[in-house]
This record gives sequence, C-alpha cells and structure tokens, in this order.
Amino acid sequence: MSLLLLVGCSEKDRPLESPVSLEGGIFGTFYQVTISDPLTQEQASDLEAGFLEELERVDVSMSTYKDDSELSLFNQAPLNEWQPLSNELIEVLAISRSVSEQSNGAFDTTVGGLVNLWSFGPEARPKEVPSEQQLAERLAEVGFDAVAIDTQAMQARRERDVYVDLSGVAKGHATDRVAAYLNQQGIQGYLINLGGDMLAHGYRDDQETPWRVGIETPQSGAPQAQHIVPLHDMSVATSGDYRNYFEADGQRFSHTIDPRTGRPVSHNLASVSVFHPSNAWADAWATALLVEDSDTGMEVAVAQNLSVLMLIRDGDQWQSIASPAFVDEFGEELINESGIGQWASPNVRHAEEG
Repeated sequence: MSLLLLVGCSEKDRPLESPVSLEGGIFGTFYQVTISDPLTQEQASDLEAGFLEELERVDVSMSTYKDDSELSLFNQAPLNEWQPLSNELIEVLAISRSVSEQSNGAFDTTVGGLVNLWSFGPEARPKEVPSEQQLAERLAEVGFDAVAIDTQAMQARRERDVYVDLSGVAKGHATDRVAAYLNQQGIQGYLINLGGDMLAHGYRDDQETPWRVGIETPQSGAPQAQHIVPLHDMSVATSGDYRNYFEADGQRFSHTIDPRTGRPVSHNLASVSVFHPSNAWADAWATALLVEDSDTGMEVAVAQNLSVLMLIRDGDQWQSIASPAFVDEFGEELINESGIGQWASPNVRHAEEG
C-alpha cells in the first residue's frame, strides 16, 4: 500500500521535458498551449484545467450556438432596453465597435444574420445562393450603430432588431484570456495556438530563442507555411477565404461577408495576418482587412499603424506584401529573406512608374 502511494506521488512530481505541449479540442477547433517553463506533471495538469475554465467562460458568454449564452440572451432581449452585461462581453463589444468605426464598417458584429443566410452560422441553412429579396431583408438588419454600449455602467442595448455575432473577435479574446491566466500563474514562456490564433510570451528556451510561427499558404489541402515569423511578446491572427466556403452553380463563395453589401468578398486578397499585442484586436482587424481589397485594406492598415502581412493571389502564385509597421516590427532582414514585398500605395507606384 505505502509503495503504491509513493509511486503515485512521484509520478505527479515527475519533471516533464521542456517545452511542454498541452492540447485538445475546444470551440469546434483545437487548442495547443506550449510552455517552456520547467513543469511537473501535476503542474501541467493544473495549468491546463485552469485555462480550460477560462475558455469555458468565454464560450458561456459569447457563443452563438448556445441558446442560453450571455450573447444569445442579449440577442433575444427586448429592443431599446439596457441589458447588464459581464465585463468580458462589454470589453469585446467595445473593441468590435472601435474596429467597426475605424474600418468604415468593414468589420460589423451585426453581420450575423447575413452569415446565417449564407450558410456559415448556427441556422445551418441549405448551401444555396440567397435571393435578392432575402439579401435585402437581411442587409436592412445590419449596422453596428444599432448596438449602444455604456462601458461605465457595463450595459448595452439593441436599438434595432440586429443579431450580434462575435465570431470575428471572440476567439482572439479567448486567446488573450488564456495568456492572462498563464501570466497570473507566473509562467514566463509560452505559445498559445487557439484554432490558428496565436500569442507568444517570453522565449522557447534559456537561450532566448523566439517562438516561430508559420503563416499558412492560402490554399486548400494540407497546411503549408508560406512564411516563418519569430514572435516574442506578440500575437497574430490570420483571416483567409480559402478554408470555409461553399460552391453553387460553379461559383465559389467565401465565408467572409462584406457587411456593407451583404455578399461574400470576391477580390484577390487571400489572407491577412495582423500582429498585435492583443489577439482580440488582431482577430477583429484581420477580419476587417480581409473584407477590403488589398490596396484599400493596406491603406487602412497604414492609417491605423497596424503590423500586417497580406497574401495576394497572382494567377497560380502568391504575392506577399507587408505594411510599414510590420517591417519596423520584424526588420528588413526577415523581409528580404522571406521574399515579402513592402507596400506602397497605388498612387506612389503610379508616380514612380510615370
């Protein structure tokens, strides 16, 4: 009996080989948290249980697939009546509103009705092209200005019958919550990957080696890295139009909906990666910029001083363009080695050519 107890204790206290990778499924996708700090089996298990509680809280608050989530109840509440909301939900609504305003409506959390109509939301509609009448009806229900937010009183209200969908920012917020939890536990080095949203803190070893993340080639099939970017105390979120889509009548429809037209985007911008200390902000901005074409999106990125890497379709090839803030963040050496071009506005290009 005593021998068995001793063996059990020693297993819990057994040091794990660094880095430790904790992974599983969540939100219909995956999580992978890699920690470079020395950990025992018990410490690793406790950390995983802790950050899974954080993720569960986000799901209970912001899921559109749970009828009793805080967000779903908000969507069902009477119009023009203030609803008290959690700090987390208010924070995410405020981030969303800010990105909506700064992107001229390219990001809009009230696009949920259109997302559902195009078969990408919880309504699970048949995968067919909506009629013009259906589009007009849903488009009339869209508008981020229909959600009033009082951050002082921690409340919000819908002033029109809009459906708020936070899928373009909630996963980024969840990534930030995992990071905040690990920070509270005193973890010095970690890389969080939550369904492709990534946040790095500290280093991956004692030699202060940065974490390295791959920016995926925007094509279906097995994932392949187009570029490798070193991350240190930074997050990245990527939005692309090449994984979630459907086809009808020989035409391919992206899951990225332009809230201003009600239709899937159809330009040559295949993916946008935004690098930002907060993954919630990176997530929202990546969604917003993917709605725009490459030139307009990059102009917005430059105006907002965002660190952005775009992959643009060029026939059967890809062209990679970086914003000035990205170049400042990661240096000319990375740009030259990776074959990433530096952005210049169409006007500048035209003037140089002329």
